[in-house]
Amino acid sequence: MRCGTAEASALIQSQPRGRHLHVAHLFRHEPALACIIENMRYRALGRTGWQVSEVSFGAWAIGGAWGQVSDDESLAALHQAIDCGVNFIDTADVYGDGRSERLLARLKRERRERIVVATKAGRRLSPHTADGYNARNLAGFVEDSLCNLATDCLDLVQLHCPPTDVYYRPEVFGALDDLAKAGKIRYYGVSVERVEEALKAIEFPNVQTVQIIFNCFRQRPAELFFPEARRRGVGILARVPLASGLLSGKLSRNSRFAADDHRNFNRHGEAFDVGETFSGVDYEVALEAVEEIRRLLPAGTSMAPFALRWILMVDAVSCAIPGGKRPAQVAENCAASDLPPLAAETMAAIRGIYNTKIRPLVHQRW
Repeated sequence: MRCGTAEASALIQSQPRGRHLHVAHLFRHEPALACIIENMRYRALGRTGWQVSEVSFGAWAIGGAWGQVSDDESLAALHQAIDCGVNFIDTADVYGDGRSERLLARLKRERRERIVVATKAGRRLSPHTADGYNARNLAGFVEDSLCNLATDCLDLVQLHCPPTDVYYRPEVFGALDDLAKAGKIRYYGVSVERVEEALKAIEFPNVQTVQIIFNCFRQRPAELFFPEARRRGVGILARVPLASGLLSGKLSRNSRFAADDHRNFNRHGEAFDVGETFSGVDYEVALEAVEEIRRLLPAGTSMAPFALRWILMVDAVSCAIPGGKRPAQVAENCAASDLPPLAAETMAAIRGIYNTKIRPLVHQRW
């Protein structure tokens, strides 16, 4: 079956088109806990026509590079996300060498809800060079993801943080256009490291989405990129929204990370861009900033949903994609959609913390 407008419309129409969805039923896999979110809100994903949950799910952690995780617990976390109204999940072929994608295929078999799955391609290249982003390799990556996800058409494929030179090669985006025409993919977008890459990518007219790091510690995208993306109708996925767990408020100087957790092996960019780990912020400085932010929390609000609500204050953002290895983490993240808007004074205070402690370390790097 080819990807077509009718099928896409059915997917759109199956999702709630208003702002609210009541999902206060019990956890599917933890019946002793009641779902703590009453209303999941939805936003347009660029020009795709899809309305996606403003708190969605990032599936890196359930694939690997975040320490040990079991498939059963990962599936429980995924089910919890759907129970809380999540309808958009971001993954990649390289997460656990297809493990994450295969878990999502299993999830879709076990659920009746329509779920949009975005995957990414390119990081399996070795060496990871611009030349590797050619039509033959991209077609091969798409075929592998089609197999892993047990589908005949991918909802959204994103170039996975390719070298900057890729954005200056129109033939790469032409190859993606060909895959869309062949019915292999519905839409395509990019995941980027730098604002300048994002601005260049959206010059290509069929780029529907951009995934970029945006959180209390990485605020630069809001200055130039977000207004331009909004003008062009490009969806924005805010990735690394909790700064690798720092903005959950649960890490400390005594926290220890497994050998296979990137927060251990990529602390200084040893394996990939250092901005992917703790958003590129020095760990000790970040912990100090977290304690200052903690003092801004309203009574009864925990750090993770507060930090996610900060992201959602920006209308240009389509969704934030926090990860989660356990159902309780997922439910806490989704609670951000229930929170009222943050006060102007709170937003100004966070900006002040960023300008004083964080900006000198990261602002001009990404």
